[in-house]
Amino acid sequence: MEENKHVTIYDIAERLNLATSTISRALKDHHTISDKTIKKVKKTAEEMGFVPNTLAAGLRGNKTRTIGVLIPTVTQPFLSSLISGIEITAQKSDYTVIIMQSHDSYEEEVNMAKSLYSNRVSGVICSLAMETRDTAHFHQFSNNNIPLVFVDRVPKDYNTFRVVIDNYSAGYKATKHLIEQGCIRIAHLTAGSELGNLYSERKRGYIEALKDHNIEVEEELIINLNSVTYEDGVKASNALFDLNPIPDGLFAPGDILAVSAVQTAKKRGIKVPEEFKVIGFNNDPISQIIDPNLSTITHPAEKMGKAAAEIIIKNLKSSKNDDAKEITFLNTEVLARESSEK
Repeated sequence: MEENKHVTIYDIAERLNLATSTISRALKDHHTISDKTIKKVKKTAEEMGFVPNTLAAGLRGNKTRTIGVLIPTVTQPFLSSLISGIEITAQKSDYTVIIMQSHDSYEEEVNMAKSLYSNRVSGVICSLAMETRDTAHFHQFSNNNIPLVFVDRVPKDYNTFRVVIDNYSAGYKATKHLIEQGCIRIAHLTAGSELGNLYSERKRGYIEALKDHNIEVEEELIINLNSVTYEDGVKASNALFDLNPIPDGLFAPGDILAVSAVQTAKKRGIKVPEEFKVIGFNNDPISQIIDPNLSTITHPAEKMGKAAAEIIIKNLKSSKNDDAKEITFLNTEVLARESSEK
């Protein structure tokens, strides 16, 4: 079977007996080409099934109109919503999106960053891998005026755009909610390196809320995780339930961890919320499916994705480099549901 042949401007030029340069200019509505010729060229191109090679054109101009997105995984609902926001905004400005996953591996993040750079993306949006301790692999973008935006998991000291929520405030509000529900021995799960300040800020909010309400901060109730998975949550929950007495509340920095705690409690005969109250983070779909429904903190993922893409596109259109700035979304709130009821 004969292979399908891609129609090129050379084929159109041969059909119309015109120079390839004329065909190229006509397809771009160049002012030096008459309207009659432009119409004739575009009509023939459509009849022949011509599709412009935007990648090749982008490479020639060193602009691919492509935004690279480097995230830990696409399976987390928060990150899926983040991607959706990026794509909605990118498509409106005729940008395409390349998505790469680090799987929370520093080594993979470094390799994916190199790949995005070699593919000559126009800009990069990144949420750091859990293992990342060093951000030198992002200098290739900054040093070559390729806009870079960190989202959610952001480095503390990197002079570029960042789109975040106020994680300290969110952690404080979650812990305060449990205190208001009568909890006096509240556990907390935390994760990640100190480089990315997302989890450390939520932990700081947790600690300050306890102190402000004259509740002792007990180190045995704070468990550091290597990764934010259901399995890690089960292991941590069992460690907490092996304590005597067990904690009467838990602030989990992700809904999947909170769900694992609720289900582990059930298996061990611990009643939620009568004996053990739980609040998660993100308002993932699973938070309304599990029984009891999970109290959680809202997280404006899609809005953050849209904001990150808007920063990239605005920066690409601008002839000057804006000063790096941080956008903080303050509209996180407690969604009180059954898992933390009095």
